[in-house]
Amino acid sequence: MRVVVLGGGESGFGAAYLAKTKGMEVFLSDNGPIREKYRELLEKHEIPFEEQGHSEELVLNADWVVKSPGIPKKADIVYKIQQKGIRLSSEIEFAAEFTQAKIIAITGSNGKTTTTSLIYHLLKQDGLHVGLGGNIGMSFARQVADYDYQYYVLEVSSFQLDDIQNFRPFISLLLNLSKDHLDQYNYNYEEYALAKFRITENQENDNFFIYNRDDEMSINLLEKIEVDAKTLPFSLKTKVAEGAYMSGEDIYINYNGKFSMPVEELSIVGNHNIANSLAASLAGKILNISNESIRTSLMTFQGVEHRLEEVATLNGVKYINDSKATNVNAAYYALESMRSPTVWIVGGVDKGNDYSEIEALVRKKVKAIVCLGLDNSKIIDFFASQKEFIYDTSSMEEAVAIAKGIASEGDTVLLSPCCASFDLFENYQDRGNRFKEFVLNN
Repeated sequence: MRVVVLGGGESGFGAAYLAKTKGMEVFLSDNGPIREKYRELLEKHEIPFEEQGHSEELVLNADWVVKSPGIPKKADIVYKIQQKGIRLSSEIEFAAEFTQAKIIAITGSNGKTTTTSLIYHLLKQDGLHVGLGGNIGMSFARQVADYDYQYYVLEVSSFQLDDIQNFRPFISLLLNLSKDHLDQYNYNYEEYALAKFRITENQENDNFFIYNRDDEMSINLLEKIEVDAKTLPFSLKTKVAEGAYMSGEDIYINYNGKFSMPVEELSIVGNHNIANSLAASLAGKILNISNESIRTSLMTFQGVEHRLEEVATLNGVKYINDSKATNVNAAYYALESMRSPTVWIVGGVDKGNDYSEIEALVRKKVKAIVCLGLDNSKIIDFFASQKEFIYDTSSMEEAVAIAKGIASEGDTVLLSPCCASFDLFENYQDRGNRFKEFVLNN
């Protein structure tokens, strides 16, 4: 079998490496430059590759094409692959074909990384042999090639789910839905939401689907979609007979026995993190993890970098890095959790954002807006009539300097951009790291 991999990043290298270890003929093609780290790995493992363009004669003679999630589905080469009827898969689909491990897959518009990391922490604390992958760290395919884990906890995006055929997690979680990546889904919210729901399309009645009882779009679509897996809800608002919920100052898990603990003992704060903790605990109960292990894990888990990460308190001003907030809903959670007047750094590549969703919160919580991006006109136009202090910047150094100048003792400076990072930064990690660098550089 000839496998062609499109994209030479972590996901692409992992897929090519796995194909090579399985004795397949493999070729990797990247339309842009391949980072030195991955070029060296490809050469080390004698995997033929090309960069700075796709040679159609080398791509379109494949039996199976594995596409990295960063390649737009509307790309010309993708169209030609589909026209030829060649199987086109994501790396998670490809890797899943070569492991018998139980897969716990997490998707949603927000909270994926935190919940995925929390479930991994929970399983590892209980002594299970588990790998962490998907959009986090080492690619799923690379781990399947090199390790023999019994469980994989995978953060999964809609772009990865667009290109599955047989991918079937033992447990799937859909945390929430909000308008994100609409530019890739014809600006149609339901089309994007249905892409997320593909996480459960191959599940059978011995599998589990955990969903958010409070999420309006999820509930609407569940009425239309036939889910064969056992469905288990979690809720911050409603008591559920079977599932997980918050009531008063405690969380409760009712499945495979009962578990409860006070909210104040959770290591991560905010309503969104209570919801993430409910979903993760429910997955733990399905896997027969002890109540004591769940409790310990929820008390000891350290939040993920770039997600409401407290950087420092300088001259009485708290600085928070929420660079991972690349959509309006994520910024909503961040603003909702603010307890002091906030200088808000926002901006980047707009993905079809509707800022009216956070309008009331901005009026209530934000004392000044610092826009950070190459084109901030949409944000400035929307909030111009509501906030006296709005600043237009095009570098992190300038944005942080202005924020430091505005903030008073007792305030918070919050980087929660609402937007993708690719106008000024390599990725959201680069953006968050630059923020921390300039905050700490007095």
